[in-house]
Amino acid sequence: MIGLLIIAHGNLGESLIHCASHVLGKRPPQLEALEVATNDDPSVLLPQAQELVKKLNTGDGVLVLSDMYGATPCNMVLKLLTPDVVEGVAGVNLPMLVRVLNYRECAIKMCMEKAISGGREGVVRFTEVSCEHYHVASRK
Repeated sequence: MIGLLIIAHGNLGESLIHCASHVLGKRPPQLEALEVATNDDPSVLLPQAQELVKKLNTGDGVLVLSDMYGATPCNMVLKLLTPDVVEGVAGVNLPMLVRVLNYRECAIKMCMEKAISGGREGVVRFTEVSCEHYHVASRK
């Protein structure tokens, strides 16, 4: 099973884990968050992130999700990457996290692709048509 680490500003990572646990009915295993506060020194947090990656990797790799591309959490993720072992995706949101949690048995590249598609497809503009589509689909 692919391990998952969320590195994000403030308590966003743990909040996403809490929400995903609610959706799925329990807290998923091999899932951790690392909080990056305003005054945190990334060089101090990096060893913590490296330890979490080691802990989460049971042989299938680790996917690290960050909140915003180019920000401090993302820059930390860049220092963790090892192709096909530790991969990263920025822009974490709840649809992305739930999608990834349902594809953790796949290869890490596929899991990474599912993260990206889940994040993108989870962003939807509310329109009358989209709401009608949702109501029809939810009745099936």
